[in-house]
Amino acid sequence: MTDLFRISYKLVKPLYRRTSLHRSVIEEVRGQELQEAYAQCREITRTHAKTFYMATRFLPNDKQRGIFALYALCRYVDDLVDEAEDLVSRRQLDREGIRRSMEEWKRRLEAACLGGACDHPILRAFSHTLNTFHIPLELPLQLIEGVGMDLYKRRYETFGELYGYAYKVASVVGLMTCEIFGYRTPEALDHAEELGIAMQLTNILRDVGEDLRRDRIYLPAEELRRFGVTEKQLLWGRMDGNFRELMRFQIDRARRYYARSDLGVPMLEPGTRLPVYLARYNYSRILDKIEENGYRVFDRRAYLNATEKLAVLPGVLYRMRYQQS
Repeated sequence: MTDLFRISYKLVKPLYRRTSLHRSVIEEVRGQELQEAYAQCREITRTHAKTFYMATRFLPNDKQRGIFALYALCRYVDDLVDEAEDLVSRRQLDREGIRRSMEEWKRRLEAACLGGACDHPILRAFSHTLNTFHIPLELPLQLIEGVGMDLYKRRYETFGELYGYAYKVASVVGLMTCEIFGYRTPEALDHAEELGIAMQLTNILRDVGEDLRRDRIYLPAEELRRFGVTEKQLLWGRMDGNFRELMRFQIDRARRYYARSDLGVPMLEPGTRLPVYLARYNYSRILDKIEENGYRVFDRRAYLNATEKLAVLPGVLYRMRYQQS
């Protein structure tokens, strides 16, 4: 993997010379506390998202730091929800307690981003990133709201409801990433939203079995009825023709969102496109794996191994060079 990374870097490095991206858009990080905060965010990314971490290494240092802080914030919020879910399962936290906890998380984040006291390294690094790249504060607040929905909402009646959830937990991450990467036209934000929806729909289809074990069904109830699939059938893990048709419908919709999102990548600054392409193509290939597995999402989790993730690099690099020519 290390050798492939070095070869890939040699191939993509000339792309940077044609852009102004090596001119730092933020001042050097000053202060030991802030430097240590960014170092912790980097380690969190390296530990929990190895392939993504490798892709971000192609970015200029300032943008790397921003992405590490953003990823660490997402992990931080996920961990908060996991802790709250554990308290709910032990009946130490009720619906009102969930509401109060979410408001407290949002208050701490907002205070840190507005320059208030901050005693958490991840919030310290992210608040610096938010203010440096002028990320709208409403976006991370929406992220907290979306991830917190898993504590009390376990069913979705329509795709419109599901879209609202997917926007908050995934699209807003893409919108924040756009501010860090830089973009040439506001239309890039519309396509970042679409990529977030596509990736979250992929997560949902990959994790049907795992979510059922947590008593969560993200597949819209309206669409279950349309295809003649019942909740009981899902809970029993019974596959039939109706279920396969439902899965084909869901996969086709996710692919349409991926296709529309492709229009936005060339709108990003050239030297920042590689991580987006890698995420887009590797995530969309999970849909291929689901099909290869015969839609067995109840007892089998579709995934790509490290070699398969890296296999997209040659095609991505060729596409980037073609866009630059």
